[in-house]
Amino acid sequence: MKPTHLRKSAVSTSWPAPAKLNLFLHITGQRADGYHQLQTLFQFIDHCDYLDFHITNTDDLILHSAISDSVADSDNLILKAAKSLKRYTQYEGGAHIWLDKLLPMGGGLGGGSSDAATTLVALNALWKTNVSPSKLAEIGLTLGADVPVFINGLSAFAEGVGEQLITVEPAEPWYLVIVPDVHVSTKDIFQHPDLPRNTPKLDMNSLMTQQWTNDCQKLVTTKHPQVANALSWLVEYAPSRMTGTGACVFGEFTHSQQALDALAELPAHMRGFVAKGMNKSPLKIRLEQL
Repeated sequence: MKPTHLRKSAVSTSWPAPAKLNLFLHITGQRADGYHQLQTLFQFIDHCDYLDFHITNTDDLILHSAISDSVADSDNLILKAAKSLKRYTQYEGGAHIWLDKLLPMGGGLGGGSSDAATTLVALNALWKTNVSPSKLAEIGLTLGADVPVFINGLSAFAEGVGEQLITVEPAEPWYLVIVPDVHVSTKDIFQHPDLPRNTPKLDMNSLMTQQWTNDCQKLVTTKHPQVANALSWLVEYAPSRMTGTGACVFGEFTHSQQALDALAELPAHMRGFVAKGMNKSPLKIRLEQL
């Protein structure tokens, strides 16, 4: 709820923080600092969190969100992003930020990273601080390995810890995404001794043309039967796999109606949604409309 003293016209509304899918995810090694070396393919979907911003002359950064009860301000990536940009630019004002949280937490859809990226992109525009996209991505990388791809806003083949990006244009199918009722901790999965860490590194052209897999999927489905059950149901309808470290799984469909028909068959104890693959993110489109 926006405070009544903020006139609606003064609030910049509906900045999208889109979900991403990892169309494949290979873990090719682990660095001395503990970070994992990856090869992955990111694509956006038109399913988003939304953020509203009101720029203030005061120094405060204030987040209004239903998740404030479950995520401490000190751990919240939206506030961390806003503070990082303010610190880098020495901007003297502040902002009220509202989050409409639609993406599941712990789902492998990148919601927290996407919220952070949208905060950086939107405040950079609204504060008129004119930080370059490459510098924003640098700031974003300090918040999370996935943040730069959301700032970049284009589907990308990624290496390193996920920050070395090459723009690609895979097909943009429709997806049925199932959201198992479980929170999968990325940290726990990457620290687990059974996680494969030695998938051979391949060149991008080879990876783009072979069958796509996710190295985290076997471990997550073993640890979390809810994910295994969702995947075994979905694979009957379409080529399906898990995104990121889970818990969400997705199936690919050529037409929206096919995905909607499968969604209509979803068992009552499961929930999901249909979304369109997008090689240009809703955030990038929003920024271009300014």
